[in-house]
Amino acid sequence: MKIVVLDGVTLNPGDNPWDELAALGDFVCHERTPADRILERAGDADILLTNKIPLNAGTLAQLPKLKFIGVLATGYDIVDVKAARARGIPVANVPVYGTDAVAEFVFALLLNFHRQPQLHSDLVKRGEWARRGEWTFWQTPLSELAGKTIGIVGFGRIGRRVGEIAAAFKMKVLAHDVFRGAAPSYPYEWREVPDLFAESDVVSLHCNLTPANTGMVNAALLARMKKTACLINTSRGALVHDADLAAALRNGVLAGAALDVVTTEPIPVGHPLLQAPNLTLTPHIAWAAVEARRRLTRITAENIAAFIAGRPINVVN
Repeated sequence: MKIVVLDGVTLNPGDNPWDELAALGDFVCHERTPADRILERAGDADILLTNKIPLNAGTLAQLPKLKFIGVLATGYDIVDVKAARARGIPVANVPVYGTDAVAEFVFALLLNFHRQPQLHSDLVKRGEWARRGEWTFWQTPLSELAGKTIGIVGFGRIGRRVGEIAAAFKMKVLAHDVFRGAAPSYPYEWREVPDLFAESDVVSLHCNLTPANTGMVNAALLARMKKTACLINTSRGALVHDADLAAALRNGVLAGAALDVVTTEPIPVGHPLLQAPNLTLTPHIAWAAVEARRRLTRITAENIAAFIAGRPINVVN
């Protein structure tokens, strides 16, 4: 079978070999595929792999040879799964690969907010320590995580891992999820979203994007936060109303925010968040630890092997 990757560069920029996938068939990887070349490159594929290249109903209708679609991610909204199902094409994702990577990144952002190591390193390199002439100095107030409250919106695999790490830091854990599931092994309390925002010193978002929660973090919800609190989003950018968050940061409604995702990616030049104070912005990299990317590749290979064997797994349609 011919296996074609449409956009492999983010998964493998050179440190994540394709060997496991290449062993399964006639393998071709394109680093990037512009919209006007999707059909050309996918036309003779039996198995098509995509990360962010859209496969809509019109495109699928022009790929009569296609038998299987693998999404190189957990989210699969890039594929019209209903149209694929109607054509008898299973679509498989990778449901679990970045739990530790994302949870650890949350705490990288949170510790940076409370302890500011990079800010103080930059000041030292600019000579500020020598100018002050004291054995120590700090530019901003520094604080511990112990004793603070973290509110986690979306208490699935990643949210629960964030809670586990928070508990190890001796933080109080508040959680919200539409589906509650079994209790974790550490202390936590359920809250409705408005109360969670009001009580937390940091709110971390880990929920799927749905029509119901799009833009839910708006001016009204931000106004419930403590002025000393921080918002972290490593989930989906559109959960947050960008302009409302930028305004809240400018007006001191909350102390800071850290976003690894935004509504439009890459973030456009002139976007209001780019001028917002007390904001850390990273380019959607919470998932991108090399171990997580290699895990994603391995599970994708398992998905393909299972399909070839007639026992498809991780099928979402």
